[in-house]
Amino acid sequence: MTETDSIAYDVVVLGAGPVGENVADRTRAAGLSTAVVESELVGGECSYWACMPSKALLRPAIAQADARRLPGLSQAVQSPLDAAAVLARRNEFTSNWRDDGQIQWLDGIGADFYRGHGRLTGPRTLEVTGPDGVRHVLTARHAVAVCTGSRAVLPDLPGLADVKPWTSREATAAQAVPGRLVVVGGGVVATEMATAYQALGSRVTLLVRGKGLLNRMEPFAGELVTEGLTEAGADVRTGTSVTSVTRANGAVVVVTDHGDRIEADEILYATGRAPRTDDIGLDTVGLEPGSWLQVDDSLRVTGNEWLYAVGDVNHRALLTHQGKYQARIAGAAIAARASGVPLLESDPWGAHTATADHAAVPQVVFTDPEAAAVGLSLAEAEQAGHRVRAVDYDLASVAGASLYGDGYRGRARMVVDLEREILLGVTFVGPGVGELIHSATVAVAGQVPISRLWHAVPSYPTISEVWLRLLESYRDN
Repeated sequence: MTETDSIAYDVVVLGAGPVGENVADRTRAAGLSTAVVESELVGGECSYWACMPSKALLRPAIAQADARRLPGLSQAVQSPLDAAAVLARRNEFTSNWRDDGQIQWLDGIGADFYRGHGRLTGPRTLEVTGPDGVRHVLTARHAVAVCTGSRAVLPDLPGLADVKPWTSREATAAQAVPGRLVVVGGGVVATEMATAYQALGSRVTLLVRGKGLLNRMEPFAGELVTEGLTEAGADVRTGTSVTSVTRANGAVVVVTDHGDRIEADEILYATGRAPRTDDIGLDTVGLEPGSWLQVDDSLRVTGNEWLYAVGDVNHRALLTHQGKYQARIAGAAIAARASGVPLLESDPWGAHTATADHAAVPQVVFTDPEAAAVGLSLAEAEQAGHRVRAVDYDLASVAGASLYGDGYRGRARMVVDLEREILLGVTFVGPGVGELIHSATVAVAGQVPISRLWHAVPSYPTISEVWLRLLESYRDN
């Protein structure tokens, strides 16, 4: 027989990934009592199956690729990576899939933690069923924040479930490197995991339904990443769809629409995400289970006074750092409304408005070369009706890039709003550019006029000198 108790809080947060943690941090800092509910591990997808483990797998691959571009060092790094050591370090970054430290952090900020499955049972009310069957009824005086994230989606292909395909979770948590790996997809997860496993010793075949990789970025990003993967030994096939997948004698057999037959030890599907909202009681508050939740710029669910949806579930920008940004905005908005303080909704860059979701979303793809972008691509800016001009520059022509490594290849683009002479978007592709993108984010989010950017002098000799070259190209043409 289960026990039930009922407790009231100012705020209840459903989901304890980095987004939920940040909402709780902000509401507690504002003095609001806060409960946090999580059915899996505190720290969420990012800590255990996405950002941290994937980058731990990728860092040795990128470091080795960089070292191989340097005379005097290249000969010392020709041996294959020590896969066991790489996987062991990855395990450390996930705390071996234990969340004790994250729970201690929640305790440290004064939030109450409930482990179990949480479901809305009506307005402002959530029921949590713990692993031991004990139930808790939590009510929220001011807000419930849904921060349950998203999950990988598998296509409706007959027999696929019997093959036990990998998704991003299995790829980032694997304890052994498959000898042969088929990756289906052309986005961030597909390209990053292809990069990592090719470097770890897998023979990777990447199957892409579209014309190229990373189709949400500038076209040259996908082209340069394709070149990098191919030169590393991966077999990249674009314009290719999978028609069947079976497993026989332990091997995966993939048949494509071109009639090709590919055998592998594992197959990874990286073909999209869906919101984790199918079993959280949305129907009890008039919303559709399994749907993305539409929100305003304060992250409050449309047509609702107490329900917030933060992070992946609102489908605005499926990135950990962007979800944490939303959490800071949502936390401030919840606190302001709870205290009766008017929201700064008229200020598009104010404390209660997630404007960056529309205008300045940054992202880094940790492939070799890296691809980094913020704001609008040229095509997106034109489709939005802006009068723009794209300014391109060969990154290899910058002194800092040539020092970074022999045979450096890369490209930079800034998209200029010709009416206001500010930047709407910037893209960098090349080794080491991930650490360059924040300068572009500041320029785009800050709407810094080009006339002022002239006075931001890049240090010599760094790859950042590309900023000067882009500005010169804009002035001279």
